[in-house]
Amino acid sequence: MDTVDALLDVKKKSIESFCDEMLNSGTDVYGVIDELTSGLREIGDGYKEIYFDAELMVAGWNAKKALDILKPLLKEAGKNSIGKIVIGTVKGDVHDIGKDIVNIMLSSEGFEVIDLGTDVSKEQFADAVREAEADILAMSALLTTTRAYMAEVIKYFEEEGYTVKIMVGGGAVTSEYASEIGANSYGMDAIDAVKKAKELV
Repeated sequence: MDTVDALLDVKKKSIESFCDEMLNSGTDVYGVIDELTSGLREIGDGYKEIYFDAELMVAGWNAKKALDILKPLLKEAGKNSIGKIVIGTVKGDVHDIGKDIVNIMLSSEGFEVIDLGTDVSKEQFADAVREAEADILAMSALLTTTRAYMAEVIKYFEEEGYTVKIMVGGGAVTSEYASEIGANSYGMDAIDAVKKAKELV
């Protein structure tokens, strides 16, 4: 079964068959995640030309469903958690395809990821970081109008005395902007985000 077709199945049934077929054919859980990541990247690369918001929403939902299926197998594979990361798209922004790719990549590399979804407030970020005793807070923003909220979150964390490392990324974010708002790190893409997260822990 084609990865992109499975991710774009609006009936949300094919993703289970895709995971089963891959696993039954001898592909290990990390190989399945690599396939899903490639499929998500292909969809993301075609955004606004081949694929639009509806397709991105469906792909994101199917990716989350696949991750729910694969997460127990990741633990069984014996890769110990190398750190806890709270991740979310900031308040006012409901785009999550990039965040979902990062989530899958971080999980596949052994991080325990607490995904808060989209439109996340500074208070929600803070509560999750405290409850999980997270090592890293990762924030995403696709829109230039919402990236300013990242600065608000960082300021809030400083005022409240949180010492968690903060990584930012997304279509609206640059390394210069990350430095400007006082983030500890900037992930240019999913692969870079994993590399930077490992450096932070």
